[in-house]
Amino acid sequence: MCETGDQDQEECGRPGEDRGPADPQAQFSSLLEDSAEDLYEHAPCGYLSTLLDGRIAKVNATLLDWLGYERDDLVGAKHFSDLLTVGGRLYHETHFAPLLQMQGEIRGIALELKAADGSRLPVMVTSMVKTGSAGQPLLIRTTVFDARERRAYETELLRARNEADQERDRLKLLNTTLQKTLLPPALANVPGLDVSAYYHIASADEVGGDFYDLFPLATGTWGLFLGDVCGKGAAAAAVTSLARYTLRAAAVYDPDPAAVLINLNTVLNHEYNGDDPRFCTVVFGLLTPDHDRGGFRVTLASGGHPPALLMRADGSADFLDTPGGQLIGVLPDVHIAITTVHLAPGDTLLLHTDGLTEAHTPTGGEDRYGDDALLDFGRDLAPATASDTIGAVRDLLDTFGTGIDDDVAVLAVHVPRPTSEEQQ
Repeated sequence: MCETGDQDQEECGRPGEDRGPADPQAQFSSLLEDSAEDLYEHAPCGYLSTLLDGRIAKVNATLLDWLGYERDDLVGAKHFSDLLTVGGRLYHETHFAPLLQMQGEIRGIALELKAADGSRLPVMVTSMVKTGSAGQPLLIRTTVFDARERRAYETELLRARNEADQERDRLKLLNTTLQKTLLPPALANVPGLDVSAYYHIASADEVGGDFYDLFPLATGTWGLFLGDVCGKGAAAAAVTSLARYTLRAAAVYDPDPAAVLINLNTVLNHEYNGDDPRFCTVVFGLLTPDHDRGGFRVTLASGGHPPALLMRADGSADFLDTPGGQLIGVLPDVHIAITTVHLAPGDTLLLHTDGLTEAHTPTGGEDRYGDDALLDFGRDLAPATASDTIGAVRDLLDTFGTGIDDDVAVLAVHVPRPTSEEQQ
């Protein structure tokens, strides 16, 4: 109690004067004194209690605000299923309610509630059965979470995914179309020769760098080539296109196989000698009929390319080694390896890119198919026509499954035996 006097008046303060802020701890404590009813009514989620038959017995203000209903519109007047859309009501009857009855609880179910104005509210619903002391079910308590932001996020995510899928499909179509332009629409028809080719794409998402062709030159002479550009994608496709057309043009100018590859090396080394060097491996062949012995004379020039596989009519097979051939496009002056072979009736010559021998075997791990296995493959297959050879290679590639890391191009040329010999 304050005594009279000036000093006491100053210390005690005047009646009704603001004594300053209350104790912060006291203020915080007062915030925690909300009633349980207030916490229920204004919770950040909707609360709903129904009888066992689904009739609404209690609903909080939060859910009423979301849906735009008055309390009397729902309590005792509607069932929970009345708030659902047609699809939601069907799901409630066939899945939600039976599961809740069996399990006594069901969580995180996505539904849509109908608001008073006819709009839809996407929600996540969790319900559980409240039981009495004897375990008998009494009522159903349901918690409702507003899922509008989540639905908007999911919708945007789905839209972005659909756009990405469409873009991926367009890219695959573009890659497929571009890949086709880098390969000949058809191989030239060489009298007295059976030819076949196949291109296996390792990934539809990227354009490969393998290429091949067989085309006429001077009368009675044909050129063929098969190569592999380093890398993938648009940059590799540009080099592939340049290599293909340079080889054909160079062969017309000077069909000597070594001269053709030297010409290609000059072009690639000149175009790609900067910060992004590009190179390739190539084998170029010149085919001429051998009128004296029958069959064909084949001269092959190799620039760092895997050796061709020769399968003889007698069932033997071996590689045509072209040692010392250097990669095309790396050095200004390149060494080209050359070999000449006679392709007799019944013989088959198989050209391939290294995607075949470097494929992972079906056993898994880091094991590669390898040159030795390819040589055994040829010895088991010989003698064989060009189409049979390519068919066998395709079957072989199928056994690798996802073990093929790189594209594979194969080109087979076969000298058919005379009809009289084939019938014997």
